[in-house]
Amino acid sequence: MDLRIFTEPQQGATYDDLLRVAKTTEDAGYDAFFRSDHFLKMGEVSGLPGPTDAWITLAGLARETSRIRLGTLVTAATFRHPSVLAISVAQVDQMSGGRVEFGLGAGWFADEHTAYGIELYEVKERFDRYAEQLEIITGLWETPEGESFDYAGKHYRLQDAPALPKTTQRPRPPVIIGGSGKKRTPELVARFAQEFNLPFADVATAKAQGERVDAAARAIGRDPGEIIRSVAQVLCTGRDDAEIARRAAAIGREPEELRQNGLAGSPAEIVDKIGRYREETGITRVYLQVLDLADLEHIEFFASEVAPQLD
Repeated sequence: MDLRIFTEPQQGATYDDLLRVAKTTEDAGYDAFFRSDHFLKMGEVSGLPGPTDAWITLAGLARETSRIRLGTLVTAATFRHPSVLAISVAQVDQMSGGRVEFGLGAGWFADEHTAYGIELYEVKERFDRYAEQLEIITGLWETPEGESFDYAGKHYRLQDAPALPKTTQRPRPPVIIGGSGKKRTPELVARFAQEFNLPFADVATAKAQGERVDAAARAIGRDPGEIIRSVAQVLCTGRDDAEIARRAAAIGREPEELRQNGLAGSPAEIVDKIGRYREETGITRVYLQVLDLADLEHIEFFASEVAPQLD
């Protein structure tokens, strides 16, 4: 079971905060450090000192870590032009020595788009643009060195793009696609992704969506077994009920609600829940959403007390 730390810096974090979490993640033996790609806080938090850019953050962490994988869950397709995004991600992959994983989603948070003057298209056009972005980004990365890349879609056109720089990983970094859409999401996963992620879903939902992804892969002649299945869940654990309650309060949640909707409780409770989830859905990777970035001991506790029981 791959175990990855997943952060939400828009809720209030500096680069130095994220660096401390990433270094703790690496030292504690986790597989990867991931972050969201948002520019506006959510819910009743201050969001101070303000947002940080996902790919600038990951570029910095690429030079200050040595082992962990680095990525987004997920970059919003509405935020950046696909050809420019392809260059940024390829550069970070080089800077990390080939440790980038690229999560891309269609975009969804309307208030954030309004706040920063970013167009959020209606759902159909949003997914049309998202599909074209996937074609462009993977196409640029996979174009052999010395050749150019052309693309003529409804929303984007590229002519004689040099398709540089090249990623360190060949032919390209792994692509992660997630979500619960019943038709287009599975089809895009089958065409482009090495990993399918379903965040904050119950077992029945994850199982049903995984079956749709498998069917979409078979429909185009792809082996569904090639696609890693993963889940993201908020983490809240501790040595006893008092510590669990303290950590839940720090993120504005209740322990029992977190037990129902996340990975909360004692190490034994969490091992049991992940085991049942794995048995029912076939997941081999878990993104542990850590919301209190000051509580580094939480990350270390899970690594020492829970992770060894998941081997």
